[in-house]
Amino acid sequence: MVDQLNHTTDTPIVSMDEFLSESNAIAVRIEPGEDARLLLPHLDRLTLVEVAFPKFRDGRGFSSARILREAGFTGTLRAQGDVLIDQLSHMKRCGFDAFAPDVPLNPDHAATALATWPEYYQTAADKAVPIWKLRHG
Repeated sequence: MVDQLNHTTDTPIVSMDEFLSESNAIAVRIEPGEDARLLLPHLDRLTLVEVAFPKFRDGRGFSSARILREAGFTGTLRAQGDVLIDQLSHMKRCGFDAFAPDVPLNPDHAATALATWPEYYQTAADKAVPIWKLRHG
C-alpha cells in the first residue's frame, strides 16, 4: 500500500539550484530536466526529495526516483503534481512512497490500483522478486 497518499509536509523544500549552491536544507525539489545524480553526494542528509510531475505524460521523474533509490536514498520520495491513479503502481516500483497529486486521489481507488497486478516480470527499484524467479528459482 502507498505509505502517504495526498501527502503534505511542513518541511521547507528548496529548489535544486538552492540546495546545491549553499543550502543546509534537508528537503529538495527536482524539476523535469534536472539531474538527480547531482544529489547523490548529499543523500545522507536528505529526508525528503519531491519530484515534480507538471504533466502526466512527462516521465523523467520516474528515472529520477529510480536513480535515487538505487543509489541508497532511504528518505521520503514524493511525486508531486499531475499524478494519476493509473501511474501509482509504476511510481511505487520506481521508489516513490509518497504522493502529492494536484487533484486528491481516492484512497480506495489507489489501493485497488496498487493491488491489481501483485506480480511483476522485471526487477525495479522496489526490489520485488520477479514472477519468473518465484516460479523457477
